[in-house]
Amino acid sequence: MSNTAKAFANGKAFIPFVTAGDPNLNVTKEVILSMVKAGADLIEIGIPFSDPVAEGLVIQAADERALNAGTTTDKIFDMVAEVRTETDIPLAFMTYINPVYVYGTERFCSRCAELKVDALIVPDVPFEEKNEIAPYCEKYGIDVISLIAPTSHNRIKTIAKEAQGFVYCVSSMGVTGVRKEITTNLGEMISLVKEVSDVPTAIGFGISTPQQAKQMAQYADGVIVGSAIVKICAEYGTACVPHVYNYVKEMKDAIRNL
Repeated sequence: MSNTAKAFANGKAFIPFVTAGDPNLNVTKEVILSMVKAGADLIEIGIPFSDPVAEGLVIQAADERALNAGTTTDKIFDMVAEVRTETDIPLAFMTYINPVYVYGTERFCSRCAELKVDALIVPDVPFEEKNEIAPYCEKYGIDVISLIAPTSHNRIKTIAKEAQGFVYCVSSMGVTGVRKEITTNLGEMISLVKEVSDVPTAIGFGISTPQQAKQMAQYADGVIVGSAIVKICAEYGTACVPHVYNYVKEMKDAIRNL
């Protein structure tokens, strides 16, 4: 079992996301450590990019703030090195192919391996083009996380067969962001995955309340929350850490005994 999959070993997994460098990397480090204390099972760290095509306005704005604050990929790696002195929680980077290319794909994956970053999520690399990164990730023992969407239809089984770590099930059409309700037939999507793979499934895009988390966790092995946390970081800035802690604890508690 990969370290990524271990996040799902103790019941339903709660997977929070944070944009690295918003408001600054010292705060990001404290946010990550507070999420660990609050019960997170795996943490997604967003590497900011100037054109994040899968993101809604909340995470786009966070990426801009982080880049304006001087956040770079190297500085993010240095921050993760500090995090790793305090926790061995599974970590995943979420980014776009451009920052990986610019850094150098092999160099990027090698550095991830050094820091025990367990997985990589790259929304703008479709399944058919995953060989852009997969050989490097395989060489360094990093899971490439596959995404399936409501539009994946007959590709779902094909994608799931090769999935590593967990399958990221996109709950709704469009970009990331808080939604009042999620209407996709997620049960059907996830049963198609389960027909061909025993890799855990996690639902993301749009989940923001404990009630939604509980509802989604009835279908999947875990829930992913990004925009709601990024909003807290935006609202409270350098004072956001206790607020993120309380939010993550509340969300984890909502799915703890399902």
